[in-house]
Amino acid sequence: MAFQEDRLPERDINTPEEEPKKKGKKKEGNFFTRMFSNLARWFREMKSELKKVVWPTKSQVLNNCIIVFVVVIVSAIVIWGFDQLAIYCVDALISLGG
Repeated sequence: MAFQEDRLPERDINTPEEEPKKKGKKKEGNFFTRMFSNLARWFREMKSELKKVVWPTKSQVLNNCIIVFVVVIVSAIVIWGFDQLAIYCVDALISLGG
């Protein structure tokens, strides 16, 4: 079997090399004006993103809250049950030794 070497494609000698593009953005104003303009832009972008949000209806929120409460109660009962079982097992082990 012949060994094949992975090679990069050879470049054409006649094409000029591409230079990395530099950001030509010049800093304008002092630190505070730049900070407040960036903060204002952030709030504008946040406002436009919040317009895209699909808010749930009142009935959906109520339904989700009920589901969360039921899951929390069931989880609490399961954890309580395991705790009672652990207490019973520890008491049984203590009574065997004493």
